[in-house]
Amino acid sequence: MSAEATNPEARPEERPELRRRGRTRLDLRRLGRAALLGPTSRDRLPDAIGHVAEAHRAHHPDADLSVLRRAYLLAETSHRGQMRKSGEPYITHPLAVTLILAELGAETTTLTASLLHDTVEDTDVTLDQVREEFGQEVCFIVDGVTKVEKIDYGAAAEPETFRKMLVATGNDVRVMSIKLADRLHNMRTLGVMRPDKQARIAKVTRDVLIPLAERLGVQALKTELEDLVFAILHPEEYEYTRALIAAHAGDRDPLPAIADSVRAVLREAGIAAEVVVRPRHFVSVHRIALKRGELRGSDFGRLLVLVAENADCYGVLGELHTCFTPVVSEFKDFIAAPKFNLYQSLHTAFATPEGYVAEVIVRTRQMHRVAEAGVVALGNPYTAPPAAEAADCDEERVDPTRPGWLSRLLDWQQSAPDPDTFWNVLRSELAQDREITVFRADGGTLGLPGGVSCIDAAYAQYGEAAHGCIGARVNGRLTSLSSRLSDGDTVQLLLSHDASSGPAADWLDHARTPAARIAISSWLESHPDGAGPAAAAPRAPLSVVGARGGGGNAVADLPDATVRLAGCCTPVPPDAVEGFVVRGGAVTVHRVHCATVAQMRAVGRTPVAVHWRATADCRVTLLAESFGRPHLLADLTEAIAREGVEVVSATVEPPVEQRVRHSYTLQLPDAAGLPGLMRAMRDVPGVYDVSRA
Repeated sequence: MSAEATNPEARPEERPELRRRGRTRLDLRRLGRAALLGPTSRDRLPDAIGHVAEAHRAHHPDADLSVLRRAYLLAETSHRGQMRKSGEPYITHPLAVTLILAELGAETTTLTASLLHDTVEDTDVTLDQVREEFGQEVCFIVDGVTKVEKIDYGAAAEPETFRKMLVATGNDVRVMSIKLADRLHNMRTLGVMRPDKQARIAKVTRDVLIPLAERLGVQALKTELEDLVFAILHPEEYEYTRALIAAHAGDRDPLPAIADSVRAVLREAGIAAEVVVRPRHFVSVHRIALKRGELRGSDFGRLLVLVAENADCYGVLGELHTCFTPVVSEFKDFIAAPKFNLYQSLHTAFATPEGYVAEVIVRTRQMHRVAEAGVVALGNPYTAPPAAEAADCDEERVDPTRPGWLSRLLDWQQSAPDPDTFWNVLRSELAQDREITVFRADGGTLGLPGGVSCIDAAYAQYGEAAHGCIGARVNGRLTSLSSRLSDGDTVQLLLSHDASSGPAADWLDHARTPAARIAISSWLESHPDGAGPAAAAPRAPLSVVGARGGGGNAVADLPDATVRLAGCCTPVPPDAVEGFVVRGGAVTVHRVHCATVAQMRAVGRTPVAVHWRATADCRVTLLAESFGRPHLLADLTEAIAREGVEVVSATVEPPVEQRVRHSYTLQLPDAAGLPGLMRAMRDVPGVYDVSRA
């Protein structure tokens, strides 16, 4: 398959933005010819990086270009004689990658590392040489990219190698910026490879690199990668979409006239704004066609309104909604609530008198820069370490721009038991198309993927301590741990302090995040009986955790018999008790006045004598009935803790007519403290009864 047949931008005459990218390709050919001529004089900037310098100065007028000159000379010299499969000098590749990043507004350090990103891997240049000539920061990035470049994209190698790539990305997001630009240039020239290899590389790009570009906010790279992958993996749909766009090019486009109307409205309102028509890229047109069926002229693009200040964005919105007929369902405010990848804009749509629906994006120029280039537009987020601390290129550092989703991935990748698990959960995480913000009861926030449950929130907040979660309150109301969370919810998670507590197997049915699923699976694998190390009782679902079995302080007059305290009456010292042998030879202990004792005797079962050991502690199950109110569960557990009593397990039934029923299995240090404990629980506002189970 030729480059022209696989590349959705190989027909630059068809669309304005593709003509611009076509010019970029011509520029790259000139870069190749200039690279063949080798370096120039000491004082003059080499012709081959003239386009890079021009693009860089457009974003950074005061940039020092001398370091780029030195980096180019080292790269050109070290790569001299190496050729790409396309037949071009190899130096054209780092030049092209650097030009892509320069056009996005990357700072000088990133561009320097980009020019050198293949030297350590493919030439005799060493990291020590890079550090000596360009400093620790460039060395760190080049080393990270070098590790990523060693990735074998074969199917068998994907899990472990992408784990390494993720770690490199987390240490410095600029590493992944260079990797994405590197992949874009390689995808542009993929036509020289066999069709099967094109398809394999395109699938990896689709499954991992495009989602990473989305999460890093680099929309300019993401959209072009999507089109390139679309052409390779779905050639028929691509050709159909291309035909739709070509047919639209011959029709009258209504968007320029609509843009003129918007300009007039904003000019009259005194709002300084730039209004431009932004054509949709191929994949976007394809998605709209699937969603709407037959396309109209206004469906092939959107209006972009750029203003100076945040307040102007809302001023534009007010004018549009006043002077046109708004489509309310299309309104989204990503300024007040930015996306997880730093994206901010107002989205809206309005209908024109002619019946067209125009989609509009409103943002400041700074928001636009971040929307297009994501983390690339944020400049250098690091402070260069002191010389004494710059010992090597493997030092850890904190990235203030690192998105929350990336921090989560870096945390759970360390806990993933094997590469295949890592690979599966990585793809699952990247497949999430949205992120929600959940407010913690302590005032903090949690950034989580859409569709998560309280279980996911527990592991996100507490890590492995969430094994002991016994309940949750969402927006002030008690709820099960399986409840789904929505954007803006406030969640309060309640934990047991019992070291033997652990999750039930059915928690996996409701856990969505990798962190939760890996932690739960690991715990269950290490406890194949489904309970903690000291547990013998069966596991309870979701809201019941970690009840420890065994017979406590009860001893049966039957040699070697396993003793269990009955759940129906939960006897404690000094209750009068009797035992009965049940299936399996165990002895179940009941209070003598328990209804089960009468039933056993009625069917002829012979009781077994049971006595209490000479110890003061005991276990008991209490039922608390109350009216629903905010913070009730927290107040109850606090009252129990003040009495020095340990919560072994707890269940909370769903509210019925504003009444809530709680069940607690408790370990008391002294049975004599039971009446005082029950009084303390009854004193909690809203609790109207506490009784033995």
